[in-house]
Amino acid sequence: MLAFVIGGLYAAGLYMMLRRSIVKLIIGLSLFGHAANLLIFTVAGLARAQPPILSGPGPSAAAAAVADPLPQALILTAIVIGFGVQAFALVLIHRVVQTVGTDDLDRMKTTDT
Repeated sequence: MLAFVIGGLYAAGLYMMLRRSIVKLIIGLSLFGHAANLLIFTVAGLARAQPPILSGPGPSAAAAAVADPLPQALILTAIVIGFGVQAFALVLIHRVVQTVGTDDLDRMKTTDT
């Protein structure tokens, strides 16, 4: 089921990136980022209701199933970086629309006004 969700997010992101509006391009990039995050979670293997760190003394604690904390750290970092890039892109798009007067990529032949 998760593979279909990831595929749908990638397809929707690609569709949005192929639109002519620059705002839809940013939305498509955001969908790509979310799909990549879900893909990393899926490939790393989901361990439900398991702690990410071993707790308790003895070798029996090492044999218990635990969740891998590395994919969780990578996803958290990717979310923060993605948010920063999207915020910068939105400010940049706002300035471009103010300067050029349109968000259509085909009409942005020149930025000289």
